[in-house]
Amino acid sequence: MDRRRSPRVATLLPVRVWGVDAHSLAFMQVATVTNISATGAVVQGIQRQLRPGEVLEVQFAGEKAEYRVVWVGQLGTPHQGEVGLERVASQPCIWNLDLRACAQVLANA
Repeated sequence: MDRRRSPRVATLLPVRVWGVDAHSLAFMQVATVTNISATGAVVQGIQRQLRPGEVLEVQFAGEKAEYRVVWVGQLGTPHQGEVGLERVASQPCIWNLDLRACAQVLANA
């Protein structure tokens, strides 16, 4: 049984990500969100070294919110360049989708 707080939906969405990397250098880059929920996302294509706990700003379709880095894909693995993010509680959900409806459609496919 899935114990997630909200449904997850596989997707490919272009986003802009900016923040400060593990070397205290500011960065901004375009990346791809591969998995979303109301409270988090998996971002692929991050070219900077990040640390769990760092806060990044993510922008999608004119909407933006702060997300905390929860996990970072390890170098030399298939997850290299991926980052798991959790939306900061006070921030809005930027995905303009009905995630429950999307998850229902995918489950019935």
